[in-house]
Amino acid sequence: MSTLQKLGFSENTKLLIIHADDAGLCHSENKATIQSLEEGFVNSYSIMVPCPGFEEMAEFAKKNPGFDNGIHLTLTCEWESYKFGPVLPISNVPSLVDANGHFFKKREQLRKNANKQEVERELRAQIEKALNFGLKPTHIDSHMYSVGADPEFFKIFKALGKDYGLPVLINEQMMDMVGLNSKGNIEESDFLIDHTYVGEYKHFETGNLADYYTKTLENLKNGLNLILIHPAFDDNEMKEVTINHPNFGSKWRQIDFDFFTNLKNKSLLKKNNIQLITWNEIKENQI
Repeated sequence: MSTLQKLGFSENTKLLIIHADDAGLCHSENKATIQSLEEGFVNSYSIMVPCPGFEEMAEFAKKNPGFDNGIHLTLTCEWESYKFGPVLPISNVPSLVDANGHFFKKREQLRKNANKQEVERELRAQIEKALNFGLKPTHIDSHMYSVGADPEFFKIFKALGKDYGLPVLINEQMMDMVGLNSKGNIEESDFLIDHTYVGEYKHFETGNLADYYTKTLENLKNGLNLILIHPAFDDNEMKEVTINHPNFGSKWRQIDFDFFTNLKNKSLLKKNNIQLITWNEIKENQI
């Protein structure tokens, strides 16, 4: 049965989630995410529990339950000088951190060093922290899709979804992107996002990132689609967070914010017969 059939739609339907990753990273990310939800046409976001901006974004989530939100499970920290680590004491998850007690920068380092029991322990602790704060998440996904760094981590990711009754982000393109064999790690019972779209550095580098989003909407395929963005402002805070990291850096994130808060671009949804759907609607269908 196809994803559309599972959701009760005909096979020629274009469903779309426009999702903001990395809420909770810092204030700039939080403020832009909130404005994208309230003033733009972003209809989903997920929060990084281990990060300094978690409480700020979590308070927003509690006060605004109408907005779709998830837990952005975090096992890596890619930034040069803006660091964070596990919510658990380092002594409980020593294989997840570098010599300074921070998450590893790359998935390859995580794959090489992490103990799967400690991965499960930390990810469960992040979910529990969110729940104890009063959040009611609609789904779980993964920062840098690091749950795909190892097949055992991916099994943990899916098992946590079942344990907490939450849909999890499973998509073949993202699995392939992080080097996880999609064919060998997807089960028949898994609920799949059919198509995922993420801007690439070549789009940003050539000044064509906004054009990429326009073309994505104009050529969206039938099925359940997901556009992943990272709205933030090109301000001093975000410049410091993303220093020496133009890939998904502050200028990139400003473009994401500008495109998805421009109501002229929102008109592309109606023009191309695109129907927005949220993780919460998927969750309610007991997928």
